[in-house]
Amino acid sequence: MTPPHQQPLDLIGIGIGPFNLSLAALAHPVQNLTTAFYDRRPHFSWHPGLMIEGSTLQVPFLADLVTLTDPTSPWTYLNYLREHDRLYPFYFAEQLHTHRAEYDAYCRWVSENLPHLHFGHQADAIRWNPQLAAFEIDFTQVDENGHAQALARLTARNLVLGIGTEPWIPEPLRPLTETPAVPVIHSADYLTHRDHLLTLDHLTVIGSGQSGAEIFLDLLRARPTGAERLHWLTRTPAFAPMEYSKLGLEHFTPDYTRYFHALPQHVRDTLLPGQWQLYKGIDHDTIAAIHAELHHRTLGGTWPDTVLTPGVTVRTAGRLGNAQIELHLEHQQQSHRERLVTSAVILATGYRERPLARTLGPLADHLTHDTAGRPRIDEHHRLVLDTDIPGALYVQNAERHTHGVGTPDLGLAAHRSARILNHLTGHEHYRLPRRTAFTTFGLQHPPKTRPLLPAPRTDTQAAAQPPAATTPADLRQP
Repeated sequence: MTPPHQQPLDLIGIGIGPFNLSLAALAHPVQNLTTAFYDRRPHFSWHPGLMIEGSTLQVPFLADLVTLTDPTSPWTYLNYLREHDRLYPFYFAEQLHTHRAEYDAYCRWVSENLPHLHFGHQADAIRWNPQLAAFEIDFTQVDENGHAQALARLTARNLVLGIGTEPWIPEPLRPLTETPAVPVIHSADYLTHRDHLLTLDHLTVIGSGQSGAEIFLDLLRARPTGAERLHWLTRTPAFAPMEYSKLGLEHFTPDYTRYFHALPQHVRDTLLPGQWQLYKGIDHDTIAAIHAELHHRTLGGTWPDTVLTPGVTVRTAGRLGNAQIELHLEHQQQSHRERLVTSAVILATGYRERPLARTLGPLADHLTHDTAGRPRIDEHHRLVLDTDIPGALYVQNAERHTHGVGTPDLGLAAHRSARILNHLTGHEHYRLPRRTAFTTFGLQHPPKTRPLLPAPRTDTQAAAQPPAATTPADLRQP
């Protein structure tokens, strides 16, 4: 256990995905700021089940961990290439969008060289200690086989949760994922099962986002012409391209995030479902590649054995014998129902935010909620806690309902990290742009830079303040 006399850290991060890795990288040069980041996995890994050969990011390489806030940082993607003597090949390749596997390798390089990152540590309990005026976190240190090795207790005046999202399984198919004899898998595990899937007679992909499109294309290319035996179904009304117009992309700017957060809750909740093409569509290159592959297979005078149907929902599902799955489908526009028998189902049905209560435990009782029962999150990406907890509890990628479609976007990672750090320290370590979009969202002039609100206490500030200092009331308003 950590010695009781050890001073609380200024910030502890739980979870080391790209977003908390960005925060750690930008926090690294900030003097007199003590931080540590922990993750239960043995090492950094980003969507390993979707590293389909040739797949690329949907954002340019500038959307790395730090560049859009601090291009002089040693943790940029360009510096990663330089350190590996690959900058000239990258220069001549003239590729704006890097391969997904390359992004994973870049993040792994940062995680292996950045100090104060600790893998193999599982957060078991989080509580507020009023005597220390700090959060207490109990960790179990685990080895690569998941066996517990040691216990530790750490304290921090502020926390940031970067626990990410988890695969979402539609309700009718959840019971089928528990018995793997006939595969019903999420796209997150696609590559693990790919070789076995290719041996099966008939395959069904459900979901028309980028992951669903990439998996369908990969399966299509691997199946023989005329014997593809593939279904691709989605509940969206079309296999639609992602919104990638220049002004459309301005929904992924800090300007739009600020505008969205200021809207009333009921307006935000109305907006989000209608913006699905901003983040659930398919990039143009993948759509073109699918069509080209299908067209190529008509050269012999026959059509490929594939069925691509939008506007379909799965009403119920069940196993048919020991080797097949029965799906009961309904077409939304026709109100027509049909039965489909398949050998396996790959669910490209996206991800949902992990419930914070699962990580916070009893501390979750101190959260305040909106009328839909979701945590209230202020403009600094900080959970709004009741007045019993003066420490700051920030979140990353858990605030789409308050900050909009840009929440999971890699292009806003560096800006959000800098905003958290600036607020945490009460000092503008990173100058954030006053304006980031040509679009003026709403009937007001582009916002001016506002002074920082009083910050949560750091180690230096704590020495000059009594342990039980009260957070000003205005910090509790979203």
